[in-house]
Amino acid sequence: MERTLKELKPGEKAIIAKIDGDKGAVKRRLMDMGVTHGAEVLVRKVAPLGDPIEINIRGYELTIRKSEAELIILQ
Repeated sequence: MERTLKELKPGEKAIIAKIDGDKGAVKRRLMDMGVTHGAEVLVRKVAPLGDPIEINIRGYELTIRKSEAELIILQ
């Protein structure tokens, strides 16, 4: 079963396998922000209601929506 970025808890690290989904604009925006295959991602914080999620990727902080985190498949 595939794990997604949404399932990680604060402090956990993982490697990105792919960005799923048919939403071309969302996928392109995530890739432009450095969310690409092989990048290591660390979950910094998750808001109390789960949205948004703050991550560290490629040396910078990035905040994404829970719906976007569901599209990021991990190894």
